[in-house]
Amino acid sequence: MTLAVRYTSARTLDTAPVETVPPGPGEVELAPAYVGICGTDLHIFHGDMDARVSAPAVLGHEMSGRVVRVGPDVEDWRPGDAVTVMPLRWDDTCPACRNGHQHVCQYLDFLGIDSPGAMQQRWTVATSTLVRLPDSIPLDRAALVEPTAVAVHDVGRAAVGEGEKVVVVGGGPVGILIALVARAAGADVRVVELSAHRRLLAEELGLTAWNPAADDVPVLVREWTGDAGADVAFEVSGAAGGVDTAVEVLGVRGRLCLVAIHSRPREVNLHRFFWRELTLVGARLYDRSDFEKAVTLLADGTIPAERLISKVVPLTQTPAAFEALEGGGDVMKILVDCTDDAQGVAV
Repeated sequence: MTLAVRYTSARTLDTAPVETVPPGPGEVELAPAYVGICGTDLHIFHGDMDARVSAPAVLGHEMSGRVVRVGPDVEDWRPGDAVTVMPLRWDDTCPACRNGHQHVCQYLDFLGIDSPGAMQQRWTVATSTLVRLPDSIPLDRAALVEPTAVAVHDVGRAAVGEGEKVVVVGGGPVGILIALVARAAGADVRVVELSAHRRLLAEELGLTAWNPAADDVPVLVREWTGDAGADVAFEVSGAAGGVDTAVEVLGVRGRLCLVAIHSRPREVNLHRFFWRELTLVGARLYDRSDFEKAVTLLADGTIPAERLISKVVPLTQTPAAFEALEGGGDVMKILVDCTDDAQGVAV
């Protein structure tokens, strides 16, 4: 048995023993070290994904850890190897997969949503999901590889280029990561965020942040760009007002990259799309190359992961951590410590 965090019903989590699954052919057993709590986990917690999540469900997909046991035919991995997991399993037969878009497989199994996730002391996964970590990245910081891979994928989907003007609407963890990745690609970046705490963090990281409650963001963008408008806007807020801002700030032939999950349809100023020949791009998940680039960005310090980690809690305190994250503004990333010595040894 191993201790795990489980979603049981809307706004209800527990920590309970679950069966340890021994690794079969093509599988390894991991000891998760740190697991991040993300916006999708909060959607599950709120009951918004009950049609997809089968309770009781072990959560968690932003993780780092080590291999502890390998399946009978596994040769490339050894106990002690430091890894993160790209939490996607695709069927390789659907039209999306056949066209080379496995990460948006029409029958995608997303670990931590559709099948058991990483918030447990032992986790058995396919070797195809493993991404090797260098020794230079501490395991707590390595838990941010997955959200950094999201940002890498988003910036790539928006085709951000050297010297472009980029507006990121929403300065939570993914928004800040997008801003940092876009800056590393040579863009000039502005972050739009209501939370004073998050704006301060952005500015400490060398980013310029604006408060949409006090600043006229479209006017500031026109001044910043010489009335041209931004080349790219990322909508990361998940709010109707964020959509309006992201559309309004774009210049002629600007690109709007939709990152946030909007739980309901939004009104969009389509006349603006017509008038300025705007492009809307969706960005979901990542592929292996995005993960590998994310590892590099963390290893070379481009992403200062330690600055984004607000708190680390033992696995047994995860329910309280979810409640703390609902407050939003004063917290960035909370990590769950799944190591045995944090709450008792797995048996």
